[in-house]
Amino acid sequence: MKHIFLTLLAALTLVSCQFFETEKISSDEFFDEEIKAIDWEDIDQYPTFPDCEKHTEKLEKKNCFETSLRQYVHRSIGSRNLSTHEDLNDTVLLKFNISKTGEISNLNISLDSLLKQKIPLLEEWFVQSIDSLPKLAPAYKRGIPVETEFTLPVVLKTQ
Repeated sequence: MKHIFLTLLAALTLVSCQFFETEKISSDEFFDEEIKAIDWEDIDQYPTFPDCEKHTEKLEKKNCFETSLRQYVHRSIGSRNLSTHEDLNDTVLLKFNISKTGEISNLNISLDSLLKQKIPLLEEWFVQSIDSLPKLAPAYKRGIPVETEFTLPVVLKTQ
């Protein structure tokens, strides 16, 4: 009985060795699999203003960034003498990139032609408000700073 048990144990040990073998893949295959697994549309950490550094969660940082950006632009535009002869209710789109170093570039301002006629300096005011933003920390993807593109809708209302 003892011999049968030892023989059976030895047979199981020899058969089970195949379960401990690992399949080796090349670094190119590993790289290709990793590239496919990355969601290129999402970032791990949003750009941040110095005021937003205290937040630790991704969603909190995103909300803080967007809120701070809106507040800076609204404060800057609100300090101007924005007056028209007619009531105004329009949306301006500010599109821009934030570089790997936190610099804002490629600012594109989508203004309605009628709005341009009513407030000729508006585009210049938006450029000045974006240029006067505090220093930004860039967005990160997998611990590496990346360039990001943002669109900020700004609603202008006068009465």
